[in-house]
Amino acid sequence: MADTLNYADSYQQTLAQAFPYALNFGALYASPNNSRFRFKGGKNVELPVITVTGRTDADRDSVDSFTRNYENAWEEKTLSHQRCWSTLVHPQDVDQTDYAATIRNITRVFNDEQKFPEMDAYTVSSIYSQWTSGGKSAFRVTLDSSNLLSAFDTLMEAMSEARVPVQGRILYVTPSVMTLLKSAGSISRSLDVRSSDGEVNRSITMLDGVQVVEVPAVLMKTAYTFTTGWAPAPDAEQIQMMLIHPLSVATPVSYQFSRIDPPSAVTGGKYIYYEESFEDVFVLNNRLAGIAFVLPEKS
Repeated sequence: MADTLNYADSYQQTLAQAFPYALNFGALYASPNNSRFRFKGGKNVELPVITVTGRTDADRDSVDSFTRNYENAWEEKTLSHQRCWSTLVHPQDVDQTDYAATIRNITRVFNDEQKFPEMDAYTVSSIYSQWTSGGKSAFRVTLDSSNLLSAFDTLMEAMSEARVPVQGRILYVTPSVMTLLKSAGSISRSLDVRSSDGEVNRSITMLDGVQVVEVPAVLMKTAYTFTTGWAPAPDAEQIQMMLIHPLSVATPVSYQFSRIDPPSAVTGGKYIYYEESFEDVFVLNNRLAGIAFVLPEKS
């Protein structure tokens, strides 16, 4: 049993494959920036920042003096989000539940109901915190079917003026906002009625070339507490929409460990499972314009 349960390597591969699909903000964990940073020690990562000058006039009769017209620097970030989880499993619990309580099944439920939602909560709240600390403020309007598209257009216009690429932008919305999108009178849509069974597909996955992703409202808060698991902070506000380009963030994972040890005297005759990860979410200093939030009006 010990050999079959100790699946640390395959578990890590499964996690890596699951991130883009199991996480609501999985696309941000596939940010191109994750292939550009370098680790500096165990806690710090550095991302390259290059600045260049503009062009100047040239002529055919002289040779300009040459000089270096670029600067290369490194933007340093410090990881601080270190989390762990462990459990004991009695061998009889495995035998007497027809193997329903195996470590594999336990960790599957843990990932689906605790780990992945916690990562989502940390992702959106960290982005909001760093974005506002950088001097940005949310667009405040209580969304309804009459103002939803104008709010979206406002965010899109600001990003376009800041030269944020349209391609790749993602709009994260709560279920209630998704319902408003489906009922917004000024949206032109075609209904796909499948001839096989008459199913009507009213899903909205793209809006003006922007991918639309629905996220549960409880995972779209401005702040959370992470004591045991996660929970919305008492002063948290509801995020209605987040428009973001993945190039605005980096999501490094510095350390990830998981192991299952067989029953022993030290473990009191039980299997013991332990996992730990050291990860974080960072907003790039010069990419703040690639992020925007819509929050309700303050009463």
